[in-house]
Amino acid sequence: MDNSIVISTPPHVKSKRTTRKIMLDVLIALAPCAVCAIVYYLADAVVLMVSAVAFAVATEFVYYFIARGGFNVRFATAETKALTKKVAELKKSGQPYQEAADELKAKRKDVRDAAFAKSRSVCVNWAKQFDFTSVVTGLILALILPSTAQWYEAAIGAIVAIAIVKMAFGGTGKNIANPAAVGRVFMFISFSITSYVAANFGPVLDADSSILSGGATYLSSLLSGKCDINAISLLDLFLGSGVAGCIGETCKLAIVVGYVYLVVRRVIKWWQPVLYLVVLGLMASLINLDFAFFMPSILSGGAMFGAVFMFTDYVTSPKGVYAQIVYYAFAGLLTAVLRHFTHVEVVSFIILLMNLIVPLLDTYIRRRPFGYKREKKNKEVAGK
Repeated sequence: MDNSIVISTPPHVKSKRTTRKIMLDVLIALAPCAVCAIVYYLADAVVLMVSAVAFAVATEFVYYFIARGGFNVRFATAETKALTKKVAELKKSGQPYQEAADELKAKRKDVRDAAFAKSRSVCVNWAKQFDFTSVVTGLILALILPSTAQWYEAAIGAIVAIAIVKMAFGGTGKNIANPAAVGRVFMFISFSITSYVAANFGPVLDADSSILSGGATYLSSLLSGKCDINAISLLDLFLGSGVAGCIGETCKLAIVVGYVYLVVRRVIKWWQPVLYLVVLGLMASLINLDFAFFMPSILSGGAMFGAVFMFTDYVTSPKGVYAQIVYYAFAGLLTAVLRHFTHVEVVSFIILLMNLIVPLLDTYIRRRPFGYKREKKNKEVAGK
């Protein structure tokens, strides 16, 4: 019996869950938000989603194609040209040419194989390379835009998100910031997208119509003191009935459905978004000295959408549990504070800020190695 030990390279623990499967789960979780966006904002939502997704996917494809060689593949050489000319002359003169034709065929194959090996573009298996991350990025970017945004603005935001934030850093799993958040911030700065309209669906259950047509969100109106905290009911905020906002952030019910799906599929941990939202609500209540701000601060703006679909990004969030606790709690605190002093939605900016401090959290809040036991201090030795 052979008792030899076989040593292989890591990883030794593997899973059938791939990046593609995880991204498909995220797309399924985003589907309710996308459907509600179409129902609430009709053709405007469709145009934004199609534009952002199409340009995100196209940008990734073009980047890979250019970075891996493009059209720099030549199959004709001086030798193959001479053989081609020889075969043509033999055919024309009626002489046997099969041997020369076989030689030409073999030579062309050698040249083609050499070109394939040299060219980086031809060696790419596009079916395996495509992992749906660009689709997720484009769709998230579209869902955090207002319906007043133009299709070309969404396209430019998608190009920036994929080309600069994702691909320039090496592709999937290597970006240091959330691509969709960067694209949204870029669009906010470049195009001043600050006008919002109310959803075109369902009756307003209990709302002051004067704050629904001014181009501002309920959150901005509330923080700036332009409306009362009871101007819109919590049910309206949860369902998005007549509430101005981004197309995918309006209906909180759809976000909850996506959250439940991701938790059931074990894509995210249930406590991560909850911790962020609870800290946000408590801090908002503390700042305003009124617990009535707890639920409106959670149901307003993009807090719930960001908590479920953006803060939980594997690549740009901490790896350890303790670091994650600090990450989500501090993000909720910052969101409440900056909202109070700026009177605008700051979730995308908070996501970028937290992404930048993730390396610090992973460095200074390290995970305890598996099987590690802290040695008890010997008082006698310490006393000596």
